Amino acid sequence: MSADNEICRMDAMTVAAKVRDKTLSAAEVTEAVLRRMEKVEPHIHAFCTPTPDVARAAAAAVDAKIAAGKDPGLLAGVPIGIKDLVATKDILTVMGSPLYRDFVPDEDDIVVERLKDAGAVIIGKTNVPEFGYSGVGHNPVFPATRNPWNLDMTSGGSSAGSGASVASGVAPFAIGSDGGGSIRIPSALCGLYGIKASMGRVPLYPGCRDERYPGVSSWESLEHVGPMSRTVADSALMLKVITGPDPRDRYSIPAADFDYVAATKESIKGLRIAYSEDWGYAPVDPEVRRVVSEAVRVFETDLGCTVERASPGWDDPFPQFWTIVAGDTDLTGMRRMMKGREKEMSPHLVALLERQWTAEEFTDAKMMRQMVCNRMWRFMANYDLLITPTLAVPAFPLYMQGPEIIEEKMVTTGDWLCFTFICNLTGQPAATIPAGFTKTGLPVGMQIIGRHLADRTVLAASGAFEQARPWAHQWPKLLGDLGL
Repeated sequence: MSADNEICRMDAMTVAAKVRDKTLSAAEVTEAVLRRMEKVEPHIHAFCTPTPDVARAAAAAVDAKIAAGKDPGLLAGVPIGIKDLVATKDILTVMGSPLYRDFVPDEDDIVVERLKDAGAVIIGKTNVPEFGYSGVGHNPVFPATRNPWNLDMTSGGSSAGSGASVASGVAPFAIGSDGGGSIRIPSALCGLYGIKASMGRVPLYPGCRDERYPGVSSWESLEHVGPMSRTVADSALMLKVITGPDPRDRYSIPAADFDYVAATKESIKGLRIAYSEDWGYAPVDPEVRRVVSEAVRVFETDLGCTVERASPGWDDPFPQFWTIVAGDTDLTGMRRMMKGREKEMSPHLVALLERQWTAEEFTDAKMMRQMVCNRMWRFMANYDLLITPTLAVPAFPLYMQGPEIIEEKMVTTGDWLCFTFICNLTGQPAATIPAGFTKTGLPVGMQIIGRHLADRTVLAASGAFEQARPWAHQWPKLLGDLGL
């Protein structure tokens, strides 16, 4: 294996350790991943705005700190992609929209500040659907992001490019954001680990919080920012850096009373787990049912847990989810910006903005949210964890918003997301973990949901499952085809 390939297959913990002890320089790591980016980008289109010059300057700064005997930070020299919905000072942040084609923020998002302070090296902005209002990865501005496991398929969204970049080894981890599943969706479809920590663990600003920027300011009550990685420990390492309160985010909560990385090594013996294969009502692809059901058994056979099939017992709340999104949206500001440019934009987003919403629709949706939260806490009182498939289907072809048929039933384009958005309504911690593959070689994710604020339990269960059924050694065939 070439030296470049060896570096690109390292996890973030290993890269940071080798940079700190001078086995590798941050510059060497950066050049290796930039060369890989050049080779894979024509195939996957993960990065809408690569930033090689920014990366080289950051790497040089890390190496200079080490040479001067200073602490380079927990993520010393680790390459990272930043989702293009997350603000980056002096770096183009388009958000997949022609309305922000030339937008360059004047400040970093809080997570970007923290990542830079920890020595991470930003190698580019990763592609998204327009303003993140979709679970897939095409937009009107940039080429559609493709799934490294099958280039004809979507990588999922809205953290589309983040998923494809990590799955192809361009960076060991990336920043995603998640308003209805957008960390977990691409992680599941690309064979990665992704975690949406409890609401408030990771503070947000200016994203979802800055009223000056219509579209940027959306999703305030739903959105989470977090890691996507090839290993559980790497996501925990990133959480260690980006969590903790900040006055710019009124939802942010006090720092955790546990260590995120240490939590991944804790025993879960004796935990009581609920497994819901379909919420009791959702059409789910038979291969997804098979793969996830086999994976869930590991918690009983290998990890000493008790697993019961059970569902919280609500009717499908998805039809009102987009009403919550609309209520979190600056409709006045976005309509003003959109005027006369509708044909340049994504049709589903234009439809949401043009619809005349009523007060009753918004309040009905809020009551639905309260119902889901109450059913969930009552249900979770009996269980330590709730496990579901992450998605109802494996990856499907590009340029669709979702499959039309699941399990021989006609469905709406959002029904494949039936498992993920629930935890955005409740704010609970939820992770997706690679569960296995379909017969055609597409990854399938399993979702692990914790009680309110029980991120530690989710990380412990994730780490235990990874130990029992490791996956990080498996790479898309595309890389072999490209000599990587």
